[in-house]
Amino acid sequence: MILADRIRKFVLDEVIEPARAQGRATVTVRAGDVHAALGLRNRHPAVCSALDAHKFLDFASVTRVRRTGPRQSSTVEWVFALN
Repeated sequence: MILADRIRKFVLDEVIEPARAQGRATVTVRAGDVHAALGLRNRHPAVCSALDAHKFLDFASVTRVRRTGPRQSSTVEWVFALN
């Protein structure tokens, strides 16, 4: 599995699905949290690219509500609506 797919699967399994199970309408994902949880090193651009991609929106069945922060950084945050 390529890194981008691993990142997307982690966010779906560990963030999106639990939030759906709790009945939440939205969820916030922070690049630095994903990076740390996956034990990555200097791969913040990969996290940002994986979650910025339309492929993630389709894969997780979510809609991007907002993205804040620089282009590629540990401080980037996304708010996704759980469709």
